[in-house]
Amino acid sequence: MLSHNRPLSPHLQVYRLALTTVLSGLHRITGLALSAGSLLLVAWLVAAARGPEAYATTLRYYSSIPVQLVLAGALIAFWYHLFNGLRHMAWDAGFGFDRAAARRSGMAVAVLAAVASIFTLALAWRFFAAAP
Repeated sequence: MLSHNRPLSPHLQVYRLALTTVLSGLHRITGLALSAGSLLLVAWLVAAARGPEAYATTLRYYSSIPVQLVLAGALIAFWYHLFNGLRHMAWDAGFGFDRAAARRSGMAVAVLAAVASIFTLALAWRFFAAAP
């Protein structure tokens, strides 16, 4: 006999998401974001191949704030996806499966992605701010 007063499992008020679950979901999301963001790279390369007018038009479009935010998000997604992919490769080799190692490697991925993103964005900002 089913009790109608019991919540369905896993109930969101009781269930606590594991760090590895969250990072796995983020890995999938960043992979999709990188696939979509690659269209911007292809458009930039096509514009460069089509000539100076097309390239200048594309650069004006890419210099807008919304597109720059999308590019910054793609950069952050790139670093996270790269470091988490290396973590998955270590798992494929049989390393880091115990709970403590998985938590440490997950935190390392988050910290490395944040540091690399901040460093790259700062470097890009300095480079583009110095450009005429």
